[in-house]
Amino acid sequence: MSQELSERQKEILRYVVCNYIVSTKPVASRYIARHHQLHLSAATIRNTLADLEELGYITHPHTSAGRVPTDKGYRFFVNWLMELQPPSIGEKGDIRRLLLEAGEADQVLHETAKILGVISHQLSVVSAPHLRTAVLAHLELVSVSVNRIFVILTVRSGIVKTITMDVATEVSQEKLSDIARLLNERLGGLTLETIRDTFASRVKDYRDERTGLIDMFVRSADRIFDDAPERGRLHIGGTQSLIEQPEYGDPDNVRTIIELINNEGALASVLEKGEAFTGGISVSIGGETGEERLKNYSIIMSVYGVDDVHGTIGVIGPKRMNYAKVIPLVNYLAQEVSSSLS
Repeated sequence: MSQELSERQKEILRYVVCNYIVSTKPVASRYIARHHQLHLSAATIRNTLADLEELGYITHPHTSAGRVPTDKGYRFFVNWLMELQPPSIGEKGDIRRLLLEAGEADQVLHETAKILGVISHQLSVVSAPHLRTAVLAHLELVSVSVNRIFVILTVRSGIVKTITMDVATEVSQEKLSDIARLLNERLGGLTLETIRDTFASRVKDYRDERTGLIDMFVRSADRIFDDAPERGRLHIGGTQSLIEQPEYGDPDNVRTIIELINNEGALASVLEKGEAFTGGISVSIGGETGEERLKNYSIIMSVYGVDDVHGTIGVIGPKRMNYAKVIPLVNYLAQEVSSSLS
């Protein structure tokens, strides 16, 4: 596809995209002739712009003689023309320090969303890790009141999941420890998905134990060993940056982004579309997102993970975002989060 355009066309397309990203204003041939050292006449630049428009890389608003990139133009720029701008030494230092200070996995993800939003000046979203393929390392049962216990699941990556369960009668901590020991013997080394699907058969010879806990676990296996609630948990950052973007002066754009922020299920489904890949970056521009309501936005995502546990880090912003800076930033954060959780 890179051979579809001449070097002159590529250079002018690069200038249109870069200038529009910075200025938010349509780029006219006269402006390019004055400010870009192409040593080309305004007429030649005007003809080149007309060719790029005919090929679908740029378009022009009806109220302006200047051009703006189309989805196709942004895609060509991302694939062939942009020069990546990795995070600065200072930004890398801030990222490492904040993630190191965060400690617990949940706080690491919270800080990741926060710093990604600050540096990118876009809406940032980090999904909680998916645990269905995680391997159980240890299960613990802890009494917290007469009729309530904590079920604490620790997977091999070190991530912990805690579930609160109500019990019919008081169970001593000693008995809870005995049952936990049994469950660890039967379930340790298995994925949570396997445990969920086969739990009843693995403990069938203990279902009649007198506390009734094993039988309760059988009935609640979907809740205890399924990660659906975890998948819905999102950490969101960068909301304060929305007012900095001219695009959010449009009521429709504001409504779309607010609806996404307030609907974690919809936002999680957007992120899950980027989970088909492992490693690297997923960039969806405008119509490529597959979501009509996101036709004016781009989504940049990367997967973080430890062993078989993974989640998604993403940025959602106007198509006129600084891809050259945001793409390597998202990629770097995914690597650092993976390292922090390992």
